[in-house]
Amino acid sequence: MTSTETVRRPARHPARRSPWWGLAVLALPTLLAAVDINVLFLALPHLTRDLGASAVAQLWITDVYGFLVAGLVITMGTLGDRIGHRRLLFAGAAVFALTSIAAAYAPSAEALVGLRAVLGVAGATLMPATLALITALFPDERRRGVAIAIWATCQFAGAALGPVVGGLLLGHSWWGSVFLLAVPVMVLLLLAGPFVLPGGTGDGTGRLDLASVALSLLAVLPAVWGVKVAATGSAPLGAGLAATAAGVAVGVVFVRRQLRLERPLLDLALFRRPRVTVVLGALVGAGIAMAGTGMLVTQYLQVVLGLSPVAAALWFAPMGLGVAAGTLVTPVLVRRVRPHVAVSGGLALAALGALLLVVTPAAGGVPVAVPAVTVLALGTGPLFAQGIGSIVGAVPAARAGAAASLAETGNYLGGALGLALLGTLAAASYRGAMDGVIGAGGAARETVSGAAAEAAGLPTAAADELLRAAHEAFTGSLHLVGVVAAALFVVLAVATSRVRLS
Repeated sequence: MTSTETVRRPARHPARRSPWWGLAVLALPTLLAAVDINVLFLALPHLTRDLGASAVAQLWITDVYGFLVAGLVITMGTLGDRIGHRRLLFAGAAVFALTSIAAAYAPSAEALVGLRAVLGVAGATLMPATLALITALFPDERRRGVAIAIWATCQFAGAALGPVVGGLLLGHSWWGSVFLLAVPVMVLLLLAGPFVLPGGTGDGTGRLDLASVALSLLAVLPAVWGVKVAATGSAPLGAGLAATAAGVAVGVVFVRRQLRLERPLLDLALFRRPRVTVVLGALVGAGIAMAGTGMLVTQYLQVVLGLSPVAAALWFAPMGLGVAAGTLVTPVLVRRVRPHVAVSGGLALAALGALLLVVTPAAGGVPVAVPAVTVLALGTGPLFAQGIGSIVGAVPAARAGAAASLAETGNYLGGALGLALLGTLAAASYRGAMDGVIGAGGAARETVSGAAAEAAGLPTAAADELLRAAHEAFTGSLHLVGVVAAALFVVLAVATSRVRLS
């Protein structure tokens, strides 16, 4: 027995209960956690008015939840492996429900930032715990694959529906209602969970190394913040680069500490398994391509086509629903072809979707851009369904939480890098195209929104010409990102075709 293997009590399944009832209960926090990431987008103007939130406070209200989920998911996955994932899930659900009530009635912007941070801590328990419990509920690999596909479908459908749900709630109630949505979901989980979810999933040994927890936070949070700054320009670029460099440096210290510990927070031996390394790399790469293309398409819908935020959210929802559909059909697909063929074939389809973006016109491009990102997203479905299941299935059940947290971290890292890398590439392409436009000022050369602001003060003919040039320049940057994303998907398709995933 190696130092990383421990004697584990068998999971206790509620008597005479179908595991599918347990999956139905686990789908609830999965769907909610995904909705909660995006649900505030439309509520932000309303709560800003009522709470008098500054621009900085607005950024923290929207970002702090995702930052803390990304920073703590590894810790929570390992903690669940030790104390039991059902216990951790119930604790996280209770904190999430109580904090959601407090957030709905927050008296100030500063209080809401703090409460969103607590929600992020609680939210970090949900994803690894639900995935690890699915592993305990479905020891059979084929049924587990179906269950994980349903789990992934809920995750991506929730992310797509977040802005839509927020819009519907705001149409009938005040901004606090977007937080109260969590309460009945978590109460139902706490009431039904003890009857349908297995206990005894923790090995009950070892303590968390608090220094490793601190190092993981100090590695992930500055790095994620830094790449977000580089993509959005919400802080000086130098600060973003310094934060990213600091995060990487702390990450090196974190890795060296894990190699010395008998019970590390993150077992780096997982990376010795080729399918774990390849799939994790594919998750990061797909996250880069999806985040980059998604950001450009949402901006295209609003700043080039002039759609309202609500309309843009509705047109963009098919991207998330495309991933959900792709994950849902994966169990049927892998009955006919091998898992690695399904994953690599899906990524090839995603490459075709990305290439469709190249023919998106500068005017009236909804019939092209929306199907393009939908096909792109559909093709990634097998990767998220089969790939995540492959990572979790590659390790003993006692380490399912740690493996699940790796997959989640890969998703967050890919999304952050996509915004930074492809966002920077698009910005450089736009500036290069606008440098040759006569009469375009500094703001017009930086962003298409700046061009719109400049055009407002020009005569009609000059304004129309400036906007035409800006829209064509932005659409050109969308074409470039589409080509890069397609190339990335092709590389991922080749890499995943060479590794057995089961």
